[in-house]
Amino acid sequence: MTAPIIFAIPKGRILDEALPLMQAAGIEPEAAFFDKESRALMFATNDPGVQIIRVRAFDVATFVAHGAAQVGIVGSDVIDEFDYSELYAPVDLDIGHCRISVAEPAELAATDDPRSWSHVRVATKYPNLTRKHFAARGVQAECVKLNGAMEIAPLLGLSSRIVDLVSSGKTLKENGLVEVEKISEVSARLVANRAAFKTDARVSELVEKFRGAVSA
Repeated sequence: MTAPIIFAIPKGRILDEALPLMQAAGIEPEAAFFDKESRALMFATNDPGVQIIRVRAFDVATFVAHGAAQVGIVGSDVIDEFDYSELYAPVDLDIGHCRISVAEPAELAATDDPRSWSHVRVATKYPNLTRKHFAARGVQAECVKLNGAMEIAPLLGLSSRIVDLVSSGKTLKENGLVEVEKISEVSARLVANRAAFKTDARVSELVEKFRGAVSA
C-alpha cells in the first residue's frame, strides 16, 4: 500500500488564509482538525492519500526539506532564513502578506541614519537572513536569537534594534518602536521536497491543483 503524502501546515496567522485554498485544491481536514481542545498534530483529510501535520512555521520547512513531509505551506521569510537546498517553492499563494523590517526605539530613530551604520546589535528570530542583509550593506550584524517578544529587547537593553515580521505595525508602536528599514516583502508559499516532487506524481499533481486554486 502506498504511503500517504504528508502535508505540513503552520499554526498561526497563515492557517486561516490557507484553508480556503486547500479546499479549492481538494484538501479538506477532518473535523478533529478544527477542535480547539485537540492536542493532536496529525490529521486525516477527505483524501485518503493525504494526511496533514500541523506544526510551527519554522518546522514546516525542516519537515519538508528533510522529506518527513512532502508538501507544506510556509512564509517566504522562513524559506529565506533556512535556505534549504531540498526545499522547492513553486507557488506563491498570495496570502500571509507582511514584511521583514528593522525597527528601533522611536527616540533613537529621531536622530539615527541607517546609512551610517557600521555595526548593529539586533534581536531577531532570523539571524541568517539578518546577517546576510547587513553583510550586503557592509554592516557587521551581531544577532541575539529570540523566538518571540522581540519588541521588548531594546527596552531591556538586550539589543538596540530588532528584525522581525511587521504587518500593521501596531505591536511596534505599542512598544515604542518604529520601522527604519524594510528588508523584504513576505508572502506564503507552497513548498515541496525536491526529490518527492521529481519522483512522486501525486506531489506534482497537488502542486498544480494549488497553482490552479491561486489563479482561479
